[in-house]
Amino acid sequence: MTPFSYSKPADVAQAINLAGPASRFIAGGTNLLDLMKENIAHPEHLIDITGLPLKDVRETPEGGVMIGALVSNADLAWHPLIEIRYPLLSQAVLAGASPQLRNMASTGGNLLQRTRCYYFYDSTVPCNKREPGSGCPAKQGLNRIHAILGASDDCVATHPSDMCVALAALEAVVHVEGRAGKRTLEFADFHRLPADSPERDNQLADDELITAVELPPARFEQHSHYLKIRDRASYAFALVSVAAALELDGDVIRDVRLALGGVAHKPWRDKVVERSLIGQPVSRENFVAAADAMLRDAQPLEHNAFKIKLARRAIVRALSDAAVGGNA
Repeated sequence: MTPFSYSKPADVAQAINLAGPASRFIAGGTNLLDLMKENIAHPEHLIDITGLPLKDVRETPEGGVMIGALVSNADLAWHPLIEIRYPLLSQAVLAGASPQLRNMASTGGNLLQRTRCYYFYDSTVPCNKREPGSGCPAKQGLNRIHAILGASDDCVATHPSDMCVALAALEAVVHVEGRAGKRTLEFADFHRLPADSPERDNQLADDELITAVELPPARFEQHSHYLKIRDRASYAFALVSVAAALELDGDVIRDVRLALGGVAHKPWRDKVVERSLIGQPVSRENFVAAADAMLRDAQPLEHNAFKIKLARRAIVRALSDAAVGGNA
């Protein structure tokens, strides 16, 4: 274990003032502690934020919901405002990890999860995400779980979160605070594709702290569904996941949101595909066409071509379940 110092600030301002390139914020620690134990992360200073007043789930004046960054995954999934208004998010949270981990994991921490790529976790091999410029052995190695969309020559890792796929579909907004002040980030802009700097997972500065995640007013509570396809029934990351949400007028689609997990470096949306479904009747044919369009640029690796067929079927199934009220 690399030696590190520890502090527990009393407020957000103090936490931010302690932050820097060699420090890390820690809440539940469900990912960070593993990274430290595996010799992947080497923070010189841990800033314990568990005492900060960021644990509320409340309605906003606009009719949405503000979720504090320290709300646990378990409390979020079972909160009445989330269960009733945003069942898609509740389903996604409950699909992830185990009950014990959900009791510890925080909302803000969930957004900051690092990839579970085998090579990233093996400090004896190269990895551009861990050591920029060292190479990406996953491209020619065991790449069954890796990306089919949005990858680059430098990285083919995928983002592991279930919660984030639902938040992408719901068009959440991330509230952050740093020494330069407060700002908000649209969820679609929060995470990054790898390009030539895969070591950067998101758009946060070193001193910025996630304080809350905001959901817009609910619109899809009657017709949404989260589908997760994995190797075993629990405690496994998605090979492919789909967050589907529909707003219907009879059997005509008035609005649609569609996000994929397990296929890219960030939750994957295609607004052009979503717009193509608006005004169309609910039908398997239209859902198949949308799935084909969503996957038109997929680039499989040696061992993960099956993900294209799997994702195609998952999209059709998730949309079909959402159309009949798949949140029940």
